[in-house]
Amino acid sequence: MESLFNFFNKYNTLSKEGEKAIAEISKIVEIKKNTDLQPIGHTCKTIYFIKKGVARIYYFKDDIDITESFAFENNIIARVESLFTGKTSRKAIQVLEDSELIAINSTQLFKLYDKFPEIERLFRLIFEAAYVGTIDRIEGIQFHTAEERYKALIKEAPDVLKRVPLKFVASYLGITQVSLSRIRGIR
Repeated sequence: MESLFNFFNKYNTLSKEGEKAIAEISKIVEIKKNTDLQPIGHTCKTIYFIKKGVARIYYFKDDIDITESFAFENNIIARVESLFTGKTSRKAIQVLEDSELIAINSTQLFKLYDKFPEIERLFRLIFEAAYVGTIDRIEGIQFHTAEERYKALIKEAPDVLKRVPLKFVASYLGITQVSLSRIRGIR
């Protein structure tokens, strides 16, 4: 759990009691490569912290697999729109490598908010940062070329091309694999 609490400390330091409360509602899970952690149509009730591995959020549009985001070690991944609304998600979470995650039960987590305002503040700050990341992603698609988006991705996740199939990277960038190959050739 140490890596999880180190991640939390970037946002808000928890008391030992707060850490203990989160540890009690969390468990370590190991997932095999190319497995859906949460399938499409699932209601998200778990927040995952990636200790080891990489995951992506994806969906289908006109039977085409579209990658929305990636998450690497020391990051959180969840279907937040489903988590907050209680509705099923049209998106899935898939692990792309054999992965070790810490699963935090969100139903129990939300119950801790009243008892531990520090936990509520922590997750508010985490979700705010995720929201800003989503806005940055949308603006990147709106205002930047595919090459600029590619360079930003490489800067943010330098080993993405070694760990993620190129078809998912191309999909994430909103381009074809042929265009991705062309951009990579320019560098």
